[in-house]
Amino acid sequence: MDTMNYMTARKLAKKKDTSLNIPVSVGILGNYTTHFFKDHIRNLLILSGYNPEIHEGAYDQTDIELLDPDSGIYKAKSEIIIILESALKIADKSYAMSTEAKATLADHFLEVIERRIQLINTHNPVAKIMMFTFELYDDNGFGNYFSKTDQSLLRQFYLLNSGLMELTAKYTGFFVLDIQKILFRNNPYRDASLLLSSDLPYTLETQFDMAKTATSFIGAMKGKLKKCLILDLDNTLWGGIIGDDGPENIQIGDLGIGKAYTRLQQWIKSLKERGIILAVCSKNDEQIAKEAFLKNHNMLLQLEDIAVFVANWNNKADNITHIQEVLNIGFDSMVFLDDNPAEREIVRQRHPNITVPELPADPAFYLPFLQQLDLFDIASYSEKDKDRTRQYQEEAERRSLQIKYSSIDDYLESLTMKGDISAFNSQDIPRIAQLTQRSNQYNLRTIRYTEQEITAIANSPGYITYTVKLSDKFGDYGLISVLVLKLVSPEEAFIDTWIMSCRVLKRGVEDFVLENISKDLKRLKIRYLSGEYIPTAKNKMVAELLLKVGLTPVEKGIFKGEIKDFVIQKHFIQ
Repeated sequence: MDTMNYMTARKLAKKKDTSLNIPVSVGILGNYTTHFFKDHIRNLLILSGYNPEIHEGAYDQTDIELLDPDSGIYKAKSEIIIILESALKIADKSYAMSTEAKATLADHFLEVIERRIQLINTHNPVAKIMMFTFELYDDNGFGNYFSKTDQSLLRQFYLLNSGLMELTAKYTGFFVLDIQKILFRNNPYRDASLLLSSDLPYTLETQFDMAKTATSFIGAMKGKLKKCLILDLDNTLWGGIIGDDGPENIQIGDLGIGKAYTRLQQWIKSLKERGIILAVCSKNDEQIAKEAFLKNHNMLLQLEDIAVFVANWNNKADNITHIQEVLNIGFDSMVFLDDNPAEREIVRQRHPNITVPELPADPAFYLPFLQQLDLFDIASYSEKDKDRTRQYQEEAERRSLQIKYSSIDDYLESLTMKGDISAFNSQDIPRIAQLTQRSNQYNLRTIRYTEQEITAIANSPGYITYTVKLSDKFGDYGLISVLVLKLVSPEEAFIDTWIMSCRVLKRGVEDFVLENISKDLKRLKIRYLSGEYIPTAKNKMVAELLLKVGLTPVEKGIFKGEIKDFVIQKHFIQ
């Protein structure tokens, strides 16, 4: 899919069996012809493993549809609503405006957009709203004087895009995608004849690229994220062969092709700071490979940036299996970079779910090629993401310790774990929302929440909320589990959400949680707990969870039991 064009995607999507795909509902509204965008995003969603239901609004009727509570866009109950706006349409309207109206064009349309967000939040509060930024269209009415006058159309589009950024901060369920980067990589991006005949502001290839960007972001919203970047070393992270050239002579720094590797490392370092796990998988002597990090002062990446470092002469596919076991994440959340086409193909054959970009032959093009793939899209961010590398390094130490003990109980006891369970607080809201969006395996119902929705739950008397934090002698895991109970009656609570980070599986966290919430629920005079298991392709590990804790099936996927009958196993969390 990295270089797939829209005709290829369309053909493949028609052959795809969607019987087991993940359901996703998307609504599309626009002020121009949206049929082709709809066609593209449906095909791309199918290829990405989804079974899409798509509602396309009437041509150029966005505001009418959103004002009518009985309109098709609301009846469809779309979980994602995409609003497509052509800057050319706004430009056309501006020519009939007064001088004063032209000078406040951005303010006017921002009011319109905010009203749309508020209407959607009222009639479909669970929907996430997506828009592209406005094309920086310049009719050249004021030439290079555009920044000096409010009547300049180009200035107003700059102000519009700035206002969109502010709206994303105000409404956590509103997201903006960048149109400019899509236009930059599509040349030409407009066909004048298509614009006149079909009201299509962009070529079919450009609209395909827009749909691909939206599909990537939808995947991020639904927890389909790339979490780990696995790096080859020689001629991938630097130029040359460390074993032959030595650490001082590899190509990295400010001269020649070394600048390409420096820029690549800058980008990789920024991904790590944002929470992407970095791993090394290299055919090399480990000590020699590490000399580049220890002895070359031009290296931006350091050993402490690498969560798992594997350098040996074994098969790379086997080494990646080892990395996956240490990190305990899915292969589909990994990206592998290697300059060698043969190595790339071996990894693809052994691990078909890993994303393996077909790097260009010239390293000067590595970075621009990777940046345009949108591999590391996210729908949430927390400052605590920066700690992820350290947390995985600590986990590697725990695994080394585990082999020294003859029993799992002895090992767990040796960790001297300490747990904290408490109600949601405002400081943890970003991390809580992030866990709901990213967690796939230990997730009973796989319901995704925005920060705004988590805040509403935390402030509602109809819910009981818990966060769980864990630490041990190696370090602090941070916030690793979330439990949301919905009060369905004075005596019964329903498990709306129970998720846990895979980093703490088999640590006894479930029993620590049950022990503590049972005391809390008894204090609140709640007798019954009910729950639901909604199966997905990734959450089979919790299929029996509700049975194990003592709940009884009452209908398909629904379980219920008395709190006094909870089954709590021994654990070693203080």
